[in-house]
Amino acid sequence: MKHLLSAGDLSREQAITILDTATQLAAATAQGVGKLPPLRGRTVVNLFYEDSTRTRISFEAAAKRLSADVINFSAKGSSVSKGESLKDTALTLEAMGADAVVIRHDASGAPHRLANSGWISGGVVNAGDGTHEHPTQALLDAYTLRNHLKNNQGDLDGVKVAIVGDVLHSRVARSNVLLLRTLGAQVRLVAPPTLLPIGVNTWGAEVSYNLDESITDVDAVMMLRVQRERMNAAFFPTAHEYSFRYGLNANRMKTMQDHAIVMHPGPMNRGMEISADVADSARSVIVEQVANGVSVRMAVLYLLLGGTEGI
Repeated sequence: MKHLLSAGDLSREQAITILDTATQLAAATAQGVGKLPPLRGRTVVNLFYEDSTRTRISFEAAAKRLSADVINFSAKGSSVSKGESLKDTALTLEAMGADAVVIRHDASGAPHRLANSGWISGGVVNAGDGTHEHPTQALLDAYTLRNHLKNNQGDLDGVKVAIVGDVLHSRVARSNVLLLRTLGAQVRLVAPPTLLPIGVNTWGAEVSYNLDESITDVDAVMMLRVQRERMNAAFFPTAHEYSFRYGLNANRMKTMQDHAIVMHPGPMNRGMEISADVADSARSVIVEQVANGVSVRMAVLYLLLGGTEGI
């Protein structure tokens, strides 16, 4: 596989290979190895048309730990702000010798367009496109789940995950449903009807409108940020009403199974979809997700560019 555009493109074997590779790379990092040599002489471009903290820094750290040269490109302050097209930007990157382009774009499908255009010869990694997908976030979430809940086979067969909140605008939810189902997990989507997309019943996930009934039997609860910047209508009456019905607080967390963990892709709206005491509790693995993101993205870049047969 030359590109990573969708979590749905990964077979079970490919996904497990990425997760296993991430485990090996994380172990090397834990042993104090500063930099690994596999991508020495390669150039990775972070092409970000949307603001990002965790994902951009995570990809930058991942590439640098593999000894790649990294170019960070932000649309703000670049020729994009003067009207330059994605094609012309891509041709510029190709002329500079980019071996891989990590792209985040506000338009759904932009990474697919870049990968299939012939404008660049390097690999393309989707770091989030519009409300469509975010495959490396799904991989790091699966990695985190596996570290806490894996069975003897190292997969997620039978694991139950509730994904709660703004599913309609969430590229994280879409990628997680695709990948978690591939790895054998059972997914339950929990949201008000107004924040569920048309056709959600075809996703292969259970759908619920009741948070209290949905979290008592699961192994993990993944809260989603309410993406107000993508909303141009009233999807719920008030923030207080949303938090009352769909926010994870300490009382609700007490009804979860003892081993169940709390996840969030970030950034969080503390006090809305998740209370501060839950976010900072011992059952929260939110900070761990960020750390795991570096190892998983190292694995993706290594397998795409490291001279192996690829993912």
